[in-house]
Amino acid sequence: MDAKVFDKSRLPSRHVTEGPERAPHRSFLYAMGLTETEIHRPLVGVVTSWNETAPCNITLQRQAGAAKEGVDAAGGTPREFTTITVTDGIAMGHQGMKSSLVSREIIADSVELTMRGHSYDAMVGIAGCDKSLPGLMMAMVRLNVPSVFMYGGSILPGRFKDKDVTVVDVFEGVGEHRAGKMSDEELHELECVACPGAGSCGGQFTANTMACVSEAIGLALPGSAGTPAIYESRDEYAKASGEAVMALLTQNIRPRDIVTRKALENAAVVVAATGGSTNGGLHLPAIANEAGIDFDLLEVCEIFKKTPYIADLKPGGKYVAKDMHEAGGMPVLMKTLLDGGHIHGDCMTVTGKTIAENLEGVEFNDDQDVIRPVSNPLSPTGGVVGLTGNLAPDGAIVKVAGMKNLQHTGPARVFENEEECFEAVLKNDYAEGDVLIIRNEGPRGGPGMREMLSTTAAIYGQGMGDKVALITDGRFSGGTRGFCIGHVSPEAATGGPIGLLKDGDVITIDAETGTMDVDLSDEELAERKKTWKPRRNDYQSGALWRYAQTVGEARHGAVTHPGARGEAHVYADI
Repeated sequence: MDAKVFDKSRLPSRHVTEGPERAPHRSFLYAMGLTETEIHRPLVGVVTSWNETAPCNITLQRQAGAAKEGVDAAGGTPREFTTITVTDGIAMGHQGMKSSLVSREIIADSVELTMRGHSYDAMVGIAGCDKSLPGLMMAMVRLNVPSVFMYGGSILPGRFKDKDVTVVDVFEGVGEHRAGKMSDEELHELECVACPGAGSCGGQFTANTMACVSEAIGLALPGSAGTPAIYESRDEYAKASGEAVMALLTQNIRPRDIVTRKALENAAVVVAATGGSTNGGLHLPAIANEAGIDFDLLEVCEIFKKTPYIADLKPGGKYVAKDMHEAGGMPVLMKTLLDGGHIHGDCMTVTGKTIAENLEGVEFNDDQDVIRPVSNPLSPTGGVVGLTGNLAPDGAIVKVAGMKNLQHTGPARVFENEEECFEAVLKNDYAEGDVLIIRNEGPRGGPGMREMLSTTAAIYGQGMGDKVALITDGRFSGGTRGFCIGHVSPEAATGGPIGLLKDGDVITIDAETGTMDVDLSDEELAERKKTWKPRRNDYQSGALWRYAQTVGEARHGAVTHPGARGEAHVYADI
């Protein structure tokens, strides 16, 4: 593409490359080896969450190089930079997990600041680990410069005792080991083979859920979500993403032209249809906030109720991301949903075409059973369900994919943090029928809204996954299975009913009717509220303290700023 088609007088980069007064700025660009021609082309940020913290991220630098080739070939000048990521699998089960959700905001903020500070005109974002996916998508919508998102790709499954395994099997193995069902040698063998190389967790956990969202919402090229990280074809997607962002710049198609209410609804449908992570119910409202669209957890859950569950993926099902890719991936899944009337086909995407146009010619693959037709779903309603009631007036969420029993009534066993509950579980200090309550782990109260995979996996590994329930104002990993309810809102730290519970209070959960209640009168709850005081956490300075001062409730995505509704200007128009 000839760079002359781009009118720099209307692009943000004019502020650093054009006119005599920008000579000092250009001198920095010359110092990095750019030519005069390259300086006067559009400047395109190519951002990744590359680092050496986990296998999710280690291929992203290579993929960024391919994306840069695409940008350059299409008439742009790529400028690579990185942002942070916190890897949940390593942060899980200790205080480090408080950093995870906070990192989503830091990722979005750091990308915004880098783009603003250097006046880049467009962006390609490549992410691997859980929070880096929504973080980059949030930044794209916030900045509203032409943008293309790409997932770094999933890991291949490990093999243990002739079965495909993922890291969740290792977390559950800890519980089995504690219960005497797995030897030291077996646990060690499992940990050595579960993650065979680069890529994000292979089940339909948060990373793969949000990768599917990236295609469903229209910010990623069709088919790009499914290719495993180590496949060389992923580099071709990266190069194509670089070329695509330049086409978007030419056509002036921006993220907010793509991320509409209908697009968000499509994304919610895909979360439910794949039995995806409950974290989808947290990240979609946060992305919507960046576009100034009201789309909270309860609205997301209304879509979940109407969506058939059709992709048989771990942790509730049999297959991993590689299997779905080989079955036809997101194009086949979305075509099935489109033909069944479950998604909007008229939504714009980064191809410059609509969803329906992208899916023309895609046919259902009958020689596989990873993706079911909508006429023969695994269940008629989505794999994720919203709950409301006097214990969660502003909502909660549970992943029911693969569950047989959708009701539970039992006495509350209250813990003030995850560590207390995890210790009790390891000691088998709980009983069948209990409803384990972990509170003060919400966005503000944690702070940071920790995931509870170590605890839930240990319960499951002990064989108690279908015999107890667990409720928290924190979160669950996309790898969690069992009757585990998260995102309870309002949270305990803001005076929510979960903060008023006592041991022995009888709680009833019904995932079929979408209700969760404690057997207490309004008067009793009001009386308890009179003596309630918020619990002081240990984070009274630093990033976690600052996060707690601004973060909102989970119902609205645990966001920390007003979003597009509070804008006085849009970066893309500076």
